[in-house]
Parts: sequence; C-alpha cells; structure tokens
Amino acid sequence: MIKKRTAAILSAVLIFSLLIVGCSPEGNLSSGVGAKEYPVTVGSVTIKAEPSGSAVLSPNAADIILALGYELTLKAKAADCTQSDLAALPNVTANDAAKIKGLGANLVFTDSQLSKEQQSAMQDNGITVFVVPSASSRSGLLSLYSQIGSVLKGAVTGNTRGQKIANGLFETIDDITRSIPHSNTAVTAVYLYDEKGAAATGDTVAGNLVKAAGFQNVAEDATNGKYSIDTLLLANPAYVFCAKGVKSKIISSEKLKNLNAVKQGHIYEMDPALMKFQGETMIDSVSFMAGTAYPQLLQSTSSVSGSSTVSSTSSSAVSPNGFNLNQTLKYGMQNDDVLKMQNRLQELGYMFVKPTGLYAEGTQQSVKDFQYLNDMTVTGVADPATLQKIFSSNAKKRS
Repeated sequence: MIKKRTAAILSAVLIFSLLIVGCSPEGNLSSGVGAKEYPVTVGSVTIKAEPSGSAVLSPNAADIILALGYELTLKAKAADCTQSDLAALPNVTANDAAKIKGLGANLVFTDSQLSKEQQSAMQDNGITVFVVPSASSRSGLLSLYSQIGSVLKGAVTGNTRGQKIANGLFETIDDITRSIPHSNTAVTAVYLYDEKGAAATGDTVAGNLVKAAGFQNVAEDATNGKYSIDTLLLANPAYVFCAKGVKSKIISSEKLKNLNAVKQGHIYEMDPALMKFQGETMIDSVSFMAGTAYPQLLQSTSSVSGSSTVSSTSSSAVSPNGFNLNQTLKYGMQNDDVLKMQNRLQELGYMFVKPTGLYAEGTQQSVKDFQYLNDMTVTGVADPATLQKIFSSNAKKRS
C-alpha cells in the first residue's frame, strides 16, 4: 500500500460558481452558504430534511464522503466501494431498494442514472437518488464537495464543510507542487490506463494531478481520456505511470518498448483508485508521482542525531505544560492528551477542524501536514519524535 505523503494546508482564494440552489430564498446557495440547512435542491433533486441514512453506489462519491468525514451517515455501499473504512458496511446494488430502506437509508448516491425500474423502486421505498458524476476540474470538484456536504448535512453546515475540505485538499496538493525542485528543463510524463491509448488527458482531474506532481503531461492537449499511441511515441515521455497490470504490456509492446521511459526503467504502476477517486486519494496520487521522480521530497531529517534544528525542548520527555512526549497518539484514540496536541496544532495553524480530543480524520491530516512541513516522515501518527517536534519552540508554523 502506498504511504501517504501530504503537505501543509495554506490559504488560497478560489473563484467558483456553486451549482446548488435552495428551493426557497432562505435556502438559496447560488451565492454561497445558505441561510438555513434545508430544504436543498441540486438540479431536479430536492432534499427536504437531513437524510436518516444513505447508501453509496459510487466509489468516487464514497471517497468524497470519507474526505468530508461523513461516513457515519452511510448505511450500505456497493461492492466496488473498496475503501477500508467502509469494509464493515453491507453491500447493496441499485436493484436493492427494499434492502436499502430496511438498512435505514433514504438517500442513494450513484454516479450514473438508474434504469426506470430501479428509479421507480427507489421512489416506492421513499428513497431519493442523487447522481454525482466525477468532476473534471477544480471548480467542478469544489462544487461537488459542496453539493454532497449540503445534501448530507445542510446548506449551512454541510456546504461550509464541503468548501473547507475541498480547498484544503487543493492547497495540500499545491504545496506538494511548490516543494518540487525547480528545473529549467521540463520533465515529461503520462498516466496510462492501458497500453492502447487510454490516458489521463488535460481535460480531466487525473491529468491535472500529473501536472501537480511536477511533470509536463504529454497528454495535456488530448481530450476525453484518449491519447494517440503515435502521438505518445513522438512525445516520448521520460516517465510513464500506469494502472496495475499495464506495465508488463507496455514493456512487451513492439510499439512502446522503445520509449525512453521503458529504456530507463521509468515505468511505475499505481493503484487505479489513485487516478479515479477524488477524495484524499488525490493527495496520495500526486505524492506518489512526485516522490518517484523527486525522492528527496520523501527524505526525513527528523531523526538526524544532533541536528541543529532540534531544540532543547524537543529533547525533553515532558513539554512545558506537562504533556508526556514519550507516547504515541494515533487514529481512533480519544483522551485529554489528544486534545492538548490538537490545541497545540491549532496554535501552530494546522488544525482545520475543531479540537475535540478525538483523533479522527481531520487530526490525522493535520499531523501529516505538520510532519511534511517540518521535514519529517509523513505517517499521520503522532509518535514521540513528532510530539517532541510539535511542542518544541522551533516547530514550523503553517503560513
């Protein structure tokens, strides 16, 4: 499993137009956050009240719901929603309207229109179907996060969180991009879904992830996920990233075996989900590609003995406020020490969720951001070395 490499979340201004419109003046979201939670209308779908529960039939929507931290609203999932955090949920299909209702869900997320029969069965069981196709741009992603957040938790709470989480992901990706060493020579790359020309083109989020990783995407001018093999041969990229199982086909291809990337051994397989899902996996994708070409980004200086950047405070077993630095805090824990760490991270500018004492996704991300900006191995686990750095006087603040 690819280890996540994340960066600090910085402030940014994004100009966008939301697609969510409330069904009353108070719920109108066309110019931003609504004045009240419900009702919310997205296209032709109106959500009158907070759903009692939801089922997700779209792996991409599942990834976004996880990024939002709203996975507790889910009662069921499709079998291809393979995220480990959803493993305990029962599997359902679009044909299981009665089962979905029985599990306590009255909202279904899907990435394509259901058949008339399936839609009718959902309606008969009091289930609203929300179609959420993948976004193709940052503005589309921001809108998608706002839509899903608003549907699940309202035009104020959910919409605000959707914007905040999406912007945080964008800014994290941007910070990884800024960390890449400058070069006067463009490094070319492409992501191939197969050996026949299916690629991450410039009109897709996946194509932009290739660019965010510091490469010149040779498929930038292609569209609709299709890239001519002849054009690929002319572009002759230095790096080829591909879905699992594709590397051997590229190497054995008579046409592709003479690519520079093949000759230099610069073909790297990735979990296909990294280039399909649009939650935190986008960060994993950029981190993997950037770290492959620029391994110095992944080097840690946190364990260097006698480093001049380590203060006397960080070498102590107890922080000035009596916090035990010789412990490990990690995901799922809930106690006063987690709260103290969260408050310190908030003081340093890393927390983008309210400190509660629970080490959940937001805290895990904040720890990763801190580790990245402070030149530490990014794990999301607050081990003693990380805690010592967090409570040290020279801990780097988020700008």
